[in-house]
Amino acid sequence: MTSDISTRIEGRAGRITLTRPKALNALSYDMCKAIAAALDNWENDDTVQIILIDAESDRAFCAGGDIAAIYHQGKAGDYAEARAFWADEYRMNNRLATYPKPIVSFMQGYVMGGGVGVGCHVQHRIVGDTTRLAMPECGIGLVPDVGGTALLASAPGHLGEYLGLTGARMKAGDAIRAGFADHYIAESDWDTLKQQLIETGDITALTATLHPAPDSELAQKQDLIDELFSAGTLQDLFQRLEDNSSDLAEETLQSLRHHAPLAMATSLQLIRRQRPTPNLKDALTWEYRCTYRAQEQGDFLEGIRAQVIDKDRTPKWTHASPADLTQAEIDRMLEPLGDSELRF
Repeated sequence: MTSDISTRIEGRAGRITLTRPKALNALSYDMCKAIAAALDNWENDDTVQIILIDAESDRAFCAGGDIAAIYHQGKAGDYAEARAFWADEYRMNNRLATYPKPIVSFMQGYVMGGGVGVGCHVQHRIVGDTTRLAMPECGIGLVPDVGGTALLASAPGHLGEYLGLTGARMKAGDAIRAGFADHYIAESDWDTLKQQLIETGDITALTATLHPAPDSELAQKQDLIDELFSAGTLQDLFQRLEDNSSDLAEETLQSLRHHAPLAMATSLQLIRRQRPTPNLKDALTWEYRCTYRAQEQGDFLEGIRAQVIDKDRTPKWTHASPADLTQAEIDRMLEPLGDSELRF
């Protein structure tokens, strides 16, 4: 067991607690493997009736994957470790979604990227007043992954495209509206609820604690978001944003101009490919094709350099604008991987 995560049994509950607060509980490969091992150990253990996933930190449930390590490996020409991490992480994401026992996640503070994969595929997803949930991958030259494109495709209207391309942060009401969370409970009540679930193993304790969800800011913007993000291509979207005089269009355009065109265009395709019938396994399979190629063929290493390593916030993307991008380049990111395809 890594010191960055605690897995144990308390009462009738299996407990998974992320314990890496100084790194905002960024998910490492060892943490990912520890979650998978705990789920395996508890599946046929009759003393474990319910699983609780939470984190030590007022600031973050999990602010994403440990991408600094991936950067240094990739710059050294070693892509294998990151590919193995993503494959095992995605299998763990799918395991959480299909687990035969109820799982409850308590998501405070930052919940981003890999944190979404841990907390947002389980049956009972709790958010509070500090929750700030986002899929910010396009800003580092990656596509929304960990099954995020299935969640984005399930969001009402074209919220999925908006959230996936901008990386906009959702508060509790927005996370519930967009389908990334189920329940709002004041964080001051979480410890009491956890204790009830540990003592009883009975998920009905949860329904007795629910509070009305806060208003969703996204709901108020939904019509305009749908109008803008129904654009057919990334280039069409930029044109629509440039032609629209609203504050939202201007803010969105400023945001997207900082993000990697290849990542955004590929993300659009992934979300729309999922939309008719969102399916987590398919989403993970298609996302893996992109992340498998992201270090070698995409903008991922440059995105990490600019945002995390050098922190100059001025990435030199492969494409200066959507106009420089061809459909063939997008299609290349999504081609099957043959023997390297993700297997469950």
